[in-house]
Amino acid sequence: MRDGELTPGVKMNIQPKIRRAKLLESLGIDVIEVGYPGQYDKDFDEIVTIAKQLKKSTICGLASSKREEIR
Repeated sequence: MRDGELTPGVKMNIQPKIRRAKLLESLGIDVIEVGYPGQYDKDFDEIVTIAKQLKKSTICGLASSKREEIR
């Protein structure tokens, strides 16, 4: 999901992200990569919101090797 926002000119708020996550889940995607929740507060808050909407898929957050980011 995060690659869509890396495209120049593309901005998504939480609602399109939730729709995409639900679509991926309905297609049987078991793991959804969503970004760096330990690095950006906005990502963390959105990931928690998205995860609460899903029943079967696992949300995968990435992290660097920084302790603060892993915690």
